[in-house]
This record gives sequence, C-alpha cells and structure tokens, in this order.
Amino acid sequence: MNANLNPLYYLKKIVSPLDPWLLGILAVLLGFAYVLMMSASPERLESHTLNLVVALLAMWVVASIPPQRLSSLALPLYVVGVLLLVAVATVGEVSKGAQRWLNIGIMRIQPSELMKIAMPLMLAWYFQKREGSLRFYDFVAAIVLLGVPLALIAKQPDLGTAILVLGAGFFVIFFAGLSWKLIVPVSILGVVAIIGIISYETQICAPGVEWPGLREYQKHRVCTLLDPSSDPLGKGFHTIQSTIAVGSGGIVGKGWRQGTQTHLDFLPERHTDFILAVLSEEFGLVGVGVLIVLYLLLLARGFAIALNATTMFARLLAGAITMNFFTYAFVNMGMVSGILPVVGVPLPLVSYGGTALVTLCIGMGLLMSIQRQRVRLSE
Repeated sequence: MNANLNPLYYLKKIVSPLDPWLLGILAVLLGFAYVLMMSASPERLESHTLNLVVALLAMWVVASIPPQRLSSLALPLYVVGVLLLVAVATVGEVSKGAQRWLNIGIMRIQPSELMKIAMPLMLAWYFQKREGSLRFYDFVAAIVLLGVPLALIAKQPDLGTAILVLGAGFFVIFFAGLSWKLIVPVSILGVVAIIGIISYETQICAPGVEWPGLREYQKHRVCTLLDPSSDPLGKGFHTIQSTIAVGSGGIVGKGWRQGTQTHLDFLPERHTDFILAVLSEEFGLVGVGVLIVLYLLLLARGFAIALNATTMFARLLAGAITMNFFTYAFVNMGMVSGILPVVGVPLPLVSYGGTALVTLCIGMGLLMSIQRQRVRLSE
C-alpha cells in the first residue's frame, strides 16, 4: 500500500509538529477545565468548546512554523501591534470606562492581546541580532521597546494586560543577561513601597488622596485589598466572597456542583477570573494541589525546551513564554486568595475566555515549534 494513501501516514503528519509531553499535560489541564466549566457555567459550554477548538487549531498552526520563520515575523508583528495601540488611543471605542477596543468594520479587536506574543518575539529577535556583542545601551534600547507599548496599554487603562506584557518583555531582557545591579535596587524600591503602603494605609487610602500615575478606581482596588471590609458590597465584594469560597472547601471540598458560594450566586465572575475559587470550594486543597502539580509539570517542560533550544532567539522566547505562563497563574491565584489586587488576569487554560485561551495556546505552539526544530537537528 502506498504510504501516501495510508491513514496513519496522514495522522503522523498532523501530529508531528506537536510535542507529546506538552500535549499530554495540556489535555489533562483542558479536561480539568471542562469539568469545572460544567459546574461554574454550564450554559457557556458550547462557546467554550468553540473557543477551545480555535485555540488548539492556532496552536497547531504556530507549532508547524519553524522558529526561523517566526523570527522573521517579530518586527512586523511588533510594529503592527504598536500602530494598532496608537489607533486605540486615538479612535478606539470606550467600554466600561476603558478605551481598549478598535472597530475594524467586521469585528472589534483588542490590540493589547497581540503584544503578549509580539513583545517576547520582538525582544528575542532583537537580542539574537546582537548575540556576542551585547552592551549596556542594548538593554536600554530593549527597555524602550518594551516601554512604548506598555505605556499605551496602561493608558487605556488595562492593568492586567499591562502586567502580562511587562512580564513577557522583562523575562526576555532578564534571560538575555540583565545585570543584577539594575534588578536589585528596583526590587528594593518595590519592597519599600509595599511596606510603606501597608504601614500608612489609613492616611494614603483616605478620600481625596491622589496616587500619582494611578486612577481613582485603581487606588480603590489596592485599598480594598488591604481592607476588603471597607467596601464589602463594592470593590471588596470579589475578594471577600472568593476567600470565603476558598476557605470553605477545606481539604477535599464540598463535591462537584455542590459549592454554595458558586451556585447561590455569591461568587462573582465564577467562570472567568474567579474559577479557582470554584475549584477550591468544590474540590478543596486536593483539587488545587492537582492543578498546581499540572502547572509545575507544564513549567518544567517549558524550561526543558528553553534549555535545549538551538539558538539564542529560541532560548529567550521559550524561557519568556514559560515564565509568562507562571505570571498568569501567580497573579490569578494571588487575586483569588486575597494577596493581590483584582486586575482581571484569568487562570491560564482554565478560565472561560476565547482571547486568553487562544493567546496561551499560541504560546504553547511556539514552545512546540522550538522543540520540533531541536528534534529535527538532532536526527
């Protein structure tokens, strides 16, 4: 029988771009997410399934593109992303007090999402071009490249996306060799600022006190994080209800679809930003532990791909994507447990939402592309 007519031949061609380890971990994670969605928001299962199909197709397409081709797309994607962000700032649509959307006729798009992928691609390409001759001013230029879209996103304002874009860019710069002499002072200033906010909460959170660079609602988010009871039916409601759900689950939880905070509608955004609270209430510490183990396995595989990558571009890109996945998980878990402000970052690969799911799966596709290139060269 001709090999080209054998169904197994075509199946092998289809799955060849996919890394089996990443694919296995993703399959378990997405199945886990599906079970949670059936409890948190069963009416959204159909649209969630459609989002998942689109995301997995995007992952496969990206995984099929060689890293050198991806490298050639870095600069055009970055330039297009920045131009779209400028367009948002000038003619973008305002929704719920934020100017984040751009109407292109047939649909509305959120260009800031593009920068989650374009930013690490651009900086990895930039440092690849300067491999072996990096100077201090190269890092300054990289920070400027990161700062331009970051400022445009923060202006919208979209703090959650700004954090993720900042993380994606910073990790590339860090892995490229950013000196600890620059990192440590900034870290110390950050710790001092946090201690100062906690120590002088009463004074700086008083009505009428303005925080430089932040809007009133952003200040309010931080202040209600420090004392959710100061606005229990407003900004503090999310934090109070999510921590109740997390704590009430105990060790093994109340059982699937048995969560009272979830099914009595006390828990807001239970299918998106606060789906971890649903998991905690219904499956307890055991369920959260299983999710964390799956995340750790995914991170371990991502770092293994980064360490074994064949070029500087691939190493930086794989390392940044892996660490950005960690940022997603850390920020969301911090929000739900009440140790970080609510900034609208979803639980990666679990929360409902097509845009975030597609973005994350494209990141997985980039990792698979890098791993596929290494396997080909070693054969």
